[in-house]
Amino acid sequence: MPKYIIEREIPNAGQLTAVELQQISQKSCCILNDMGPQIQWVESYVTDDKIYCIYIAPDKQSIKTHAERGEFPANSIAEVKTMINPTTAEHSRG
Repeated sequence: MPKYIIEREIPNAGQLTAVELQQISQKSCCILNDMGPQIQWVESYVTDDKIYCIYIAPDKQSIKTHAERGEFPANSIAEVKTMINPTTAEHSRG
């Protein structure tokens, strides 16, 4: 199933309290439960004015539907094509 990165522009996101983040997370999880197991929230990264979320979903429309139902912004949705990390630099020994 495809993996996506969602960019949510939320002014002062980095100043949200633990309670506010919990409420947002609970709302998201309730919507995901209603939508079924085909869409999954993996994790999110909170910065000063944005939240970047990693989701597994069948398509972009599922992510858009989740955002609309939760009244969450989804300013950018990009499908992850591949992942790299420091081990990518190592070459295989044959």
